[in-house]
Amino acid sequence: MKLAPYLQSRLASFALICLSTLTLALTPAAHADTVTVSGVKLDDTVQIGSQTLKLNGAGVRYKVFFKVYVAALYLPEEKNTTPEVLALPGAKRVTLVMMRELSNDDLGQRFMDGLRNNLDMDERSKLIKPMITFGKMFSLVPVLKKGDILTFDWIPGTGVVCQFNGQKIGETINDPAFYNAVLRIWIGKDPADDALKLKMLNAKAG
Repeated sequence: MKLAPYLQSRLASFALICLSTLTLALTPAAHADTVTVSGVKLDDTVQIGSQTLKLNGAGVRYKVFFKVYVAALYLPEEKNTTPEVLALPGAKRVTLVMMRELSNDDLGQRFMDGLRNNLDMDERSKLIKPMITFGKMFSLVPVLKKGDILTFDWIPGTGVVCQFNGQKIGETINDPAFYNAVLRIWIGKDPADDALKLKMLNAKAG
């Protein structure tokens, strides 16, 4: 028995809809809203005030063979060298996502070492007060566990704002030179991890 033309048309339309739905389900999104680094999902954009920042680059901080955290750098526009990042106006963010447990004392010491390693004596003398304020912040953070998130923002007109799992910690430090000093922990002349520096700058070695 032949199907009526109308029924044939309806079945053909249904088959086409099913095929289109299956194709969409199997095709990756053209504009993904997250990026995955070593199993950690990162937003490809973040909003700070009225400004949208883009993920400039991200990578893993290693200590010997252990993964310590994923670090991501967000900027208003892509930059691939340290001088360009430091000179760029507007909001900025560094996000750390912990990959192992770490005491606040241990992390604080690593940060302070990173500051000292990338500042000369004259720079350190000018930033003593914000460095002390920054160091005190780590006493407010409990033991950091896998999945915990720290963010370090530069907000024009406000200053350096730090957050732990979305909650502000410590005092706001209104000093752009100090925020650049914090950035240099990862992208300075003596970074925490050379490979991570290249990843955050989305740059090639050499």
